[in-house]
Amino acid sequence: MLILTKAVLVMMISLILSTLTGLILIPILKKLKAGQRLSEYLEEEHKSKQGTPTMGGIIFIVPTILVLVLMYIFKKISFNSTILIVVLTFLLYSLIGFIDDYLIIKRHNNKGLSESLKFILQVIVAIIFFYIFMVSGNEPLLWIHTLGIKMDIGFLYGIFILLVLVASSNAVNLTDGLDGLAGSLSFIVFVTLGIITYNTGWLEGYEEVSLFCFSLAGSLIGFLLFNLNPAKVFMGDTGSLSLGATMGAIAVLTRHEILLVLIGIVFVIETLTCIIQRVYYKFTHKRIFPMTPIHHTFEKMGYSERDIVKMFCLVGLIASMIAIIYGVVL
Repeated sequence: MLILTKAVLVMMISLILSTLTGLILIPILKKLKAGQRLSEYLEEEHKSKQGTPTMGGIIFIVPTILVLVLMYIFKKISFNSTILIVVLTFLLYSLIGFIDDYLIIKRHNNKGLSESLKFILQVIVAIIFFYIFMVSGNEPLLWIHTLGIKMDIGFLYGIFILLVLVASSNAVNLTDGLDGLAGSLSFIVFVTLGIITYNTGWLEGYEEVSLFCFSLAGSLIGFLLFNLNPAKVFMGDTGSLSLGATMGAIAVLTRHEILLVLIGIVFVIETLTCIIQRVYYKFTHKRIFPMTPIHHTFEKMGYSERDIVKMFCLVGLIASMIAIIYGVVL
């Protein structure tokens, strides 16, 4: 019951702080004209959103970190390598996203960081992750419970970390195309990860990481107060990259990389449709879907934004409940 009480407490505090952050930040972003520039392919469906403030990820990033600091000051959590990896991944990816958003706003187009530079920065984060992971006494094991696989892959584990972080961060980034979609799905994912992580008692710092998940979930509720349709602010790459990378980091640390595919099934489907569309078009010059990511196809079919978000969140919720049953009970 103690962890449940702590979880509710951090979610409540994070919700309050993120709401206050949003009330303060959004007018500042508007004053700075930090508006989102939309793709020309979306202008017809989303032209009313042109100029909506971006970088809204700050609304859930700052409160989450602040709550962690407060818990540490009041000795409710301890400092360890595991929570350090999670927090560094969270902050460093948010920094990459912030730089990308800033350049887009400054240049008045959709050209932020180049793909090569963004990849180099992600490699640096993966190296930091791998270094802290190894010096803390962890083994570079490719450990897939579902398939009964447990192999020591040495330095290749660093590449594995990079792949997971890049894939998960880009998946959330691609999904962030409708008001409230990425934020709502991320809320479901982090509540699920919080529950599953608390069940990994063998992991040093498992309780701290679990509370981090619940704190971030609470902050996301506050963010969604401003992001649900019609959105007053977008999370931008500042938010989406940090959310996705953190999901991947927690999955790696808790050895639930495969289970993350189920927990984040909507993110996976969104990404796969983009890959399938690109590959198919390259070889045939034809499109399988009217538009990708797949949520835009549903828009083309006549579904409203709100209905698409509800439908996708229902799928995500069901998948996460199955993941909890498997990851905790079975």
